[in-house]
Amino acid sequence: MTYLSDASRATLIIVDLQEKLMPVILDGAQVLQRAVILAQAARLLGIPVIGTAQQPLRLGPTVAPIHALLDRTIEKSSFDACAQAEFMEILLNGRDDLIVLGCEAHVCVLQTVLGLLHRHRRVKLVSDAIGSRRSGDKIAAIDRARVAGAEIVSSEMLMFEWMGDSNHPKFREILKLIK
Repeated sequence: MTYLSDASRATLIIVDLQEKLMPVILDGAQVLQRAVILAQAARLLGIPVIGTAQQPLRLGPTVAPIHALLDRTIEKSSFDACAQAEFMEILLNGRDDLIVLGCEAHVCVLQTVLGLLHRHRRVKLVSDAIGSRRSGDKIAAIDRARVAGAEIVSSEMLMFEWMGDSNHPKFREILKLIK
């Protein structure tokens, strides 16, 4: 079912949810909440969760609730995580459904999405788990990502697609995360 996100083919990429950045993000608490729920669901379903940290000495470490859910964090200075060889090596895991969320939507998130699309990767952008300081920048990022070929999804869409069926063994656990 390649028209839906498949947990066995997915990798969750969480871009730059860092201590000094999150307080200035519009609706940052909601962005963080959706990111945590999605990362928890990914962990329950065996989906790798990869994080990036932009200049952590300047922007601080990844926020604690997310850090605890990451399999790996890549430190970077480039806005496009794809410029880091280590990031691209991690994505050579046989999984071709890349799910991207994080901050800032119009800078590091968008440039990473565009970098992945440029490399002919299948990308989904999680609209309720991305943020910017200004709403117009977030809207522009979503629009540009869509035009470039990214699928725009919500965190809840993904979780239900990953399970595929209410008889999924993790259905009740993930439903608790959603509610």
